[in-house]
Amino acid sequence: MNIVLIGMPGAGKSTVGVILAKVLGISFLDTDIVIQQDEKSKLHKIIERFGIKYFLEVEERHILGLEVEDHVIATGGSVIYSEKSIEHLKESGILVYLQLSLKEVEKRLSDITTRGIAMEKGSNLEQLYSERKPLYEKYADITIDCTGKSMEEVVGEIVGAL
Repeated sequence: MNIVLIGMPGAGKSTVGVILAKVLGISFLDTDIVIQQDEKSKLHKIIERFGIKYFLEVEERHILGLEVEDHVIATGGSVIYSEKSIEHLKESGILVYLQLSLKEVEKRLSDITTRGIAMEKGSNLEQLYSERKPLYEKYADITIDCTGKSMEEVVGEIVGAL
């Protein structure tokens, strides 16, 4: 069984994922890193060069190609736009939503231009948050409120919830 971390950019999916994998003694995989390695480009460069629609197609292709077991998987924040990807991840995993308040997301994301966030030009973080939050809530098997907590506290709560 995989543990799949979903949530907004800045929620701590990658950092929590590494610690959680160590605690559980299983492997860690970050889908954003897989995409960057396979595409030989940073996420924000892919989005700048080819657009969000193309990036989401690339992300979906990589997620659908994942065939791993007993992994902690940190996904990109935009994974929830693809029902196919979510279904594929749920077939072999439990989806854990790392929930943060908008205020906390804004505090953690000092420079969103280099993060590779799939966000339409002209929209802002508040709009993105409002758009994605209901999707994270819809697909999550477990929700962990991360606001004001250390990464170790979040990991402890995930282990407790599992």
